[in-house]
Amino acid sequence: MVLIQTKCKRMKMLSRLLLITLIGFQCSYAQEQKQTYPIVDTGVSEFYSDSIIINEPKPNEHFYGQDAHYTGNQPSYTNNGNGTITDNITGLIWEQYMGEKLTFEEAFKKAKNSTLGGYTDWRVPTIKELYSLIQFTGQVKGAHSIKLFIDTNYFTQPLGDTTKDEREIDAQTWSSSEYVGRTMRNDETVFGVNFIDGRIKGYPKYNPRTKDANTMYFRMVRGNIAYGNNNFIDNGDGTISDLSTGLMWQKTDDGTSRNWEESLTYAENLTLRDKSDWRLPNAKELQSIVDYTRSLQTTNSPAINPVFETSEIKDANGNTNYPFFWTSTTHKDGINPYGSAVYIAFGEGQGKMRDILMDVHGAGCQRSDPKSGDLNEYPQFFGPQGDVRYVYNYVRCVRTIN
Repeated sequence: MVLIQTKCKRMKMLSRLLLITLIGFQCSYAQEQKQTYPIVDTGVSEFYSDSIIINEPKPNEHFYGQDAHYTGNQPSYTNNGNGTITDNITGLIWEQYMGEKLTFEEAFKKAKNSTLGGYTDWRVPTIKELYSLIQFTGQVKGAHSIKLFIDTNYFTQPLGDTTKDEREIDAQTWSSSEYVGRTMRNDETVFGVNFIDGRIKGYPKYNPRTKDANTMYFRMVRGNIAYGNNNFIDNGDGTISDLSTGLMWQKTDDGTSRNWEESLTYAENLTLRDKSDWRLPNAKELQSIVDYTRSLQTTNSPAINPVFETSEIKDANGNTNYPFFWTSTTHKDGINPYGSAVYIAFGEGQGKMRDILMDVHGAGCQRSDPKSGDLNEYPQFFGPQGDVRYVYNYVRCVRTIN
């Protein structure tokens, strides 16, 4: 009898040790995964209403829950003194000066042959790698730059050459990510980040008229080859964890469109999985879950992993599309620089040109909408590409995994 009790005690001890070891392994594994794709904060520290700068809102006050309320990994760079800049958060090492504009093919040749800093493993960055550099402390007014959307203490960022009939904003930085669909009138398209006006758009790879290859800026990168790769886990309770970023997401949007303030309030009041610390994601957090291998044109789906569920909407022609999703980040542009906020298009980034509605910037683009307006007056179309404005966009909430 004593022998049996002793064996039982030993079995319980072994079971506890095994459980502790397993928990420790899972925690270590999760921590390791979070480090592969850390999201760099947007840099925003000011607070805004839908029209002005305001004092910091308190919980349950109007406009609580915006970008500046939640500070993540603050931008941190090291100038290596050899033409390269290390991002201390992401582990990516960047080319400091981009040089002249190149075609898409020329950029890959440059990366292959580069020995900058004594390294030979340079590459053209993906759109997610490139977007890690954006800072929403920038400001633009139409085609004119006021403050760049990249840290100019470390990175050289040219403007468009106005002496050659370019606008200041015509200095986009392209990525290696090609749109799986087509934009405009069947144009092959490359995603790029415009660090002058603070947007992601798809740009035509070739001139539609001459068919010559377009040229644009490219900033080479090396290091952390896992950056931008998600590791989604369906928790089976209406939430999705991304172990690579350390963020937990609302699996299914609630199918309701809202203006910006209403979206902040909805996110702050959400209780899901017995958690009440949900929030509206900032621009860089939301962009992290875009799946640039998917689109309405090619996979008949939104540009997001199918582990998520996304509502359908009808576009201005009554055809199926997928919503724009709000972020908590104000986008300082235009006559009233505080009146718009960033959204990510998970369906087509549509615009109306010559009275024809088309996908002008691609699924996964990042633009901005006015924060408020009369629901009955939208959609509207704005700018040279006739960007569609909905104002009442959708919400997918996020929280940080503790």
